Amino acid sequence: MKRITGRFVLLIATAAVLPLLLYGLISVTKLTDGTEQSVTVGNQALAQQIAARIKLYFDNSHRVLVSVAENLRGTQLEEWQQQEILRNHVLDFPEFREISVFDAGARLRATSRIGTSTLKIPSAAESEDGTGAQFYVATPYIDTDGLPTTTMAIRLGGEEPGWIIAEISLEELWRTVDRIKVGAHGYALLLDGDGNLVAHGNPNDKTLIAQNRALATEDEQEFAREARKSQSPPAPRTLKNSRGEELLAVLAPIDNPRWTVIVEQPTEDAFSLSRELQGQLIIAIGLALLGTVILGWVWGRSFIQRIFALTRVTRAIADGRMDERVALSGQDEIRQLGDAFNSMADRLVELQEEIRKQERQAMFGRIAAGLVHDLSHPIQNIGNSCKLIQKMFEDAEYRETFKRTVERELVIIKRVLDDLRNIARPIPLERFAVDLNKTVADAAEAMEQHAETAGLTLRTELSPETVYIEGDVFALGRVYRNLILNAIQATAPGGLIVIASEAHSDRVQVRIYDTGCGIPPERLGQIFEDFVTTKRRGLGLGLAISKKIVEQLGGTISVASEVGKGTTFVLDFPRTSARPMLVAG
Repeated sequence: MKRITGRFVLLIATAAVLPLLLYGLISVTKLTDGTEQSVTVGNQALAQQIAARIKLYFDNSHRVLVSVAENLRGTQLEEWQQQEILRNHVLDFPEFREISVFDAGARLRATSRIGTSTLKIPSAAESEDGTGAQFYVATPYIDTDGLPTTTMAIRLGGEEPGWIIAEISLEELWRTVDRIKVGAHGYALLLDGDGNLVAHGNPNDKTLIAQNRALATEDEQEFAREARKSQSPPAPRTLKNSRGEELLAVLAPIDNPRWTVIVEQPTEDAFSLSRELQGQLIIAIGLALLGTVILGWVWGRSFIQRIFALTRVTRAIADGRMDERVALSGQDEIRQLGDAFNSMADRLVELQEEIRKQERQAMFGRIAAGLVHDLSHPIQNIGNSCKLIQKMFEDAEYRETFKRTVERELVIIKRVLDDLRNIARPIPLERFAVDLNKTVADAAEAMEQHAETAGLTLRTELSPETVYIEGDVFALGRVYRNLILNAIQATAPGGLIVIASEAHSDRVQVRIYDTGCGIPPERLGQIFEDFVTTKRRGLGLGLAISKKIVEQLGGTISVASEVGKGTTFVLDFPRTSARPMLVAG
């Protein structure tokens, strides 16, 4: 039987040699061509993406300037009012350094700069008027801060012809190109219409940007000129940089401004993967041929069967059947591997049980710590009041104080116990039409004293339109109080808390915003889970219960936060056409 098995394996191995050799030769050729083509196509796509982003950058700037022009046109605004509009746009869009408006006679009408404007109408822009371009971008230059800057000019038509000129910082474009990495040593560069370098991603050539009107190499300029002459981008080519390195270059032109993006990658780097894979494939094919004959002769089917047995048990363990074990014959390494696998499976079962125990202990410890924290204060207050009532029982005024204290603290204890009970079972709610603005105003009024005690400003911004939702007044009040109390606890004295309502077509929203410490990004996805809190103590049930209430009312709750700036909770509910009975009457 063993001889037949050995001959069978040897026959299969021998029959596979010739097809494997042919397959190897074809694979090496196809792999080399395919890899090189893939690298070229990928670099071309990257260059086009960069060109599209740069064009979008200037298109957005153009739309901003057109918007400014529309705001100023025909409004009969005073000069100071026009300047205020320009300054507001400069503040709102950080890429704009200065915006100025000139009339048809090149006289300055308004400027965002305090003092005299430094901008002038580019002569090239006037000569290119009528070419169909939406705007004109001047040749970039390096400002006093060492950053690339350019001027954009747009001709204004209509009843008040003139020009709107803006000085634009290209720092973001510079950084965009600088961040592009192609392979290990590839980079991107940006040329303007005159062949000047605007941005360069190669660390060795960054000093060129600091030189005003630094030119690209002759090969790069020629490559860019060919792109302008042809309707489609020229085919990738091999160039040499100033250090004589051979580069694979692809190009993507930009329509307006007529700039060019070039992605360059050393050919050694670009085709290194192809050559490496080619060598690895040849080695793998040779080893496969040799291994097929030798291993097929030495081990045979018994080896394969034992591997299959080990694979089956591995899949069983992966599927959760932790009691499965492998039984292998022989005394070789495969048997040792099977024994090691069985030991590993036994250890996994032990570790799994230990993790369960630790999770239970951690959960019980957290619940116990939270209960101690949340119940110790009210119980202590009740205890102290009981001691005093023994001495001051005859004092009617203190008996009344004692009654209020006990009732208040019992309400707190009951709320903690209700939280524990309700977290496992949905809270039954009575849904009826309620005035959303009124529920928000009532909650803000109830929490105003807490905010004043904490030295905070609590402000409401209600929708001018009366809106109704299907909800439970008391449940909604609990959600608002939970969120406002969290905001109070997270905001330092002098801060601001805003609770606002907004009406949309078929939805209404309640936003609770604070200027507090914020929530770290890694914690945002967990704050609505049971027993999760960002505070040092407490059960961590407030937000979990709030989320359950909102979802029971058919709404959603979301949060956005930035550390050091504040947190915003958004409650979104479906709007209803129903009205409360009194309002309907």
